[in-house]
Amino acid sequence: MTVLVGYVPTPEGEAALTAAVAEARRRDEPLHVVNTSRGDSLVDRRFAGEEALRAVRERLDATGVRYEVEQQVRGREAAEELVDTAERLSASVLVIGLRRRTPTGKLITGSSAQRILLDAECPVLAVKAPH
Repeated sequence: MTVLVGYVPTPEGEAALTAAVAEARRRDEPLHVVNTSRGDSLVDRRFAGEEALRAVRERLDATGVRYEVEQQVRGREAAEELVDTAERLSASVLVIGLRRRTPTGKLITGSSAQRILLDAECPVLAVKAPH
């Protein structure tokens, strides 16, 4: 089995990566990092550039955890990509980072995290970035 993490180059993504490394160590499983974009805009702040991915790989190399990094640009929502990847890999857990938002903000804008929590077949570990 595998620990899967949805990574974005934000404090929430870094918190998710930290928690995923801890889970991979605890479970003695490899880590699979997914960074995705729909590819429908010229600039997507959540799609990690070369420098950000290099930093992720260096960070993971230092942990000694076995890992893979995957980037997807297939016109699909991040939630859909992560749920499908979790099923494909038979992930033991899916780790995601949560943004701090007001209840009204969540109601109006919807939430990728909510879709992941509802659709994923495996357990989901949701973490927040420290204040």
